[in-house]
Amino acid sequence: MSDLKCDLITALVERWRLETYTFHLSCGVCTITLEDIALQLEFPIDNIVVTGFSTLSDPETLCYDLLGRSPGDGDDELTTLRFSWLNTTFEYLPSTATEREVMCVVRAYIMHKIGGVLMLDANNNKVHLIYLSPLSDLYATRSYSWGSTVLGTLYRELCRMTKCRAVDIDGCLVLLQSWALYRMPFLVSVTLQTYGFQLVNRWSFSLGNERSYTLLIYRQMIETYAGERFAWMSYSFLDIVAIVPYSTYIHSHLWCINAPLLNFSTIEWYNGDRVL
Repeated sequence: MSDLKCDLITALVERWRLETYTFHLSCGVCTITLEDIALQLEFPIDNIVVTGFSTLSDPETLCYDLLGRSPGDGDDELTTLRFSWLNTTFEYLPSTATEREVMCVVRAYIMHKIGGVLMLDANNNKVHLIYLSPLSDLYATRSYSWGSTVLGTLYRELCRMTKCRAVDIDGCLVLLQSWALYRMPFLVSVTLQTYGFQLVNRWSFSLGNERSYTLLIYRQMIETYAGERFAWMSYSFLDIVAIVPYSTYIHSHLWCINAPLLNFSTIEWYNGDRVL
């Protein structure tokens, strides 16, 4: 994924309305949906909810069981894993590694992606330990509804930014940015990127001269062009339809439901019929 355009993210946050979980634009109301989750990230949305105890009774044992080591021996207050510790501890995998050691490294890699991309920590330096439990059986990892968890977390962060006027935003910002560039292609300064699946990968193929605008310019562009050039059916282009696997649409009937989105003790409401 290309670098985040912070001013674009800010311009989007300014348009967010926490009462409806939607962006208010001159074209109407719109929001990030489970359809975007499925096509942009290819994450499951119809499986086991990501929930459980938000407070871990024995975090050190959990780390030893699933990672083979712990960053805080004897630390009863261990709640997060720092990326620096994950990088240092699991940087190299010896050729003689056992299956258990390989599994530990895979879990460490996934934890880094959860905290660094999917449920981004604003400081970008740690991930909450509660996400380690769903990784106990790596073969069952996709049996969890990670898509709804990612979306619910992003909703929560957009609302928090609106209410508290916070400086830093957490959540899956690569999804937020990619959604904006697909729906409002006039925000993209380079239009020759090839499509790839998952669709969020399109912005990984930058030609090197993709540039960001200032906050003021993003505001003006959204205000001026969103009314007539917002792409309500941005995934219907033949180039996109041709690369999206049929399996992605199996749960498309869920894209328009009304349902809660769970992330452990956090619950946000999804109104899929609100922006149709």
